Amino acid sequence: MRSSAEARCLAAPAALSFALIRSKFFSCTPLLIISLILTFAAVPSLAQDASPKAPQPTLAAQSNSAQNTVELASHDEPATFKVNVKLVVVRAVVRDAQGRAVGNLHQEDFEIFDKGKPQVISQFEVEQPGTLAAKARQNVEENIDKLPESLPSKSASESTAPERFVAYLFDDIHLEFGDLARVREAAQRHFSTLRPTDRAAIFTTSGLTVLDFTDDRTKLHDALFHLNPHPISRHTNDCPDISYYQADQIINKNDPEALQIAIQEATGCEPLKITPGTTGVPLGNPTATVSAVSASVLAAGDHESNISLGLLKQTVQVISHMPGQRSIVLASPGFIAPRMEYETNEIVDRAVRSQVIINTLDARGLFVVMPFGDASHQPTNPLGGDHAPPPGKALIEIAAANANDDLLATLADSTGGVFFHNNNDFDEGFRRVAQTPEYSYVLAFAPQNLKLDGSYHILKVKLKNPQKLTLQARRGYYAPKHFADPNEQAKQEIEDAMYSQEELHNLPVKLHTQFFKSSDADAKLVVLAHVDVQHLHFRKLEGRNNNVLTCVSAVFNRNGNFVQGMEKTVTMNLKDETLEHKLASGITLKTSFDVKPGSYLVRLVVRDEQGQAMSAENGTVEIR
Repeated sequence: MRSSAEARCLAAPAALSFALIRSKFFSCTPLLIISLILTFAAVPSLAQDASPKAPQPTLAAQSNSAQNTVELASHDEPATFKVNVKLVVVRAVVRDAQGRAVGNLHQEDFEIFDKGKPQVISQFEVEQPGTLAAKARQNVEENIDKLPESLPSKSASESTAPERFVAYLFDDIHLEFGDLARVREAAQRHFSTLRPTDRAAIFTTSGLTVLDFTDDRTKLHDALFHLNPHPISRHTNDCPDISYYQADQIINKNDPEALQIAIQEATGCEPLKITPGTTGVPLGNPTATVSAVSASVLAAGDHESNISLGLLKQTVQVISHMPGQRSIVLASPGFIAPRMEYETNEIVDRAVRSQVIINTLDARGLFVVMPFGDASHQPTNPLGGDHAPPPGKALIEIAAANANDDLLATLADSTGGVFFHNNNDFDEGFRRVAQTPEYSYVLAFAPQNLKLDGSYHILKVKLKNPQKLTLQARRGYYAPKHFADPNEQAKQEIEDAMYSQEELHNLPVKLHTQFFKSSDADAKLVVLAHVDVQHLHFRKLEGRNNNVLTCVSAVFNRNGNFVQGMEKTVTMNLKDETLEHKLASGITLKTSFDVKPGSYLVRLVVRDEQGQAMSAENGTVEIR
């Protein structure tokens, strides 16, 4: 039951939804749709200024009517944030000669070049993960004595919240059974080293194996046990034996040497027409054969690469909605993705913006290319006998094996990750690729005179004084073809902040949590956002102080999965007297959630329209 004073202060609820749709490959995870119906408890003294029987006016009516006395109200129109500049975000990891991450650099130590032109670094942060859950528990302890007296006295008790989320993506489309078996055994041993605050998920590029984030090692081991190769196109011992790499060189790169080697091989594959006095000529057309086989191989390879990149993109999207440190481990023999640079850069851009690190492990280990060393890939001679490969074929296979590493290296380097390769010690490999860098730097800049043409921009990040340091950062980005809608971009910014554990303190906001149990199986979790309005930035209009606050409260379970979320948009149209005297102690936004007993992480994000500033805080709750 609410008190009569509290009831008089309730403003009209607002509803706003974020639909967070996961890919069909992850259909086992419930659809995340946050339907937001919020309540707002204002300071009782403001109730005298607003008639409870009168309909709530719109924000425009509040601004244009001098007779309107409503000073504080919620409304159902989305707030508009002034977001019209595309920031390019670059994550950089700097390591010393021993490979240790360096964390004592400053903004002035870095330089960014866009197409060779120097850029102004407008945002700079040093990230050091590992203390987020501790901060959340500290918030609860520090703010417990500041709760309004009208709320229950029982506080939220300490909980061990998940801190780190690692998605293990196994490339079962390209992995052969022997390599997959060795990687699988190492992963089994690696999972036994996970910490209590770690959550792991298992995905595959085929989409046939999915295990959502969990700390249940039995489920993790069971999912690993069922991993098997699932190639989409199988080698058919064609003659000529043209690989995906060679087909790309012939068709996309117009490589005359690769074409000539394939024609020589095709000539030896064709049956010969032998007449007296001649050495014989091919019955078929070797050039036409090469063209047909190359087109078929290229189409099959493109299909496999498209699916693999698509699953990697979906994995980035899924893990970006987990509230904590986020990284992906891609275990793959590597593959090429010709003419898919845009898709690759889109994955990198989303990962960097969502603070997702992509680490890659070459599942081939330390390998030596042995041309025609695999009996299953021996081309056949239609006339019988041995069929010797043409000169230069070995060089093609060596180049193809090396090219498979390029994409793995790019994904790791561009997101601040680790690329583990040319090493058979997969136990050490998983240890390296699953850990988060001790320090990383997030730099952002607004491109000068950016043209909306979708063109590719080469990026170069440098240290002014490199000494013996090495730096890894993304290598480029694609310019947009149009600016995003400001409303949608603002919603995305708030959503990204909600699915993070990073704390921001740009607004005078404090998080408080309370709970009480109505029965052994049901509980009410109360989330309070206390706002010191006197220290907000207001826009003066017709003698009133105007601003709009957007407040999002979200609850995640012990595995970091979203449970419930609510958002409130609060319009302030305050008189000077009200701001200075009646709201001296601030206002409190109250949100209640019906939950079951258990461990929860609470996330609070508040943003204002005028200052375009944001605050974000974490809290942990253990309801027993």
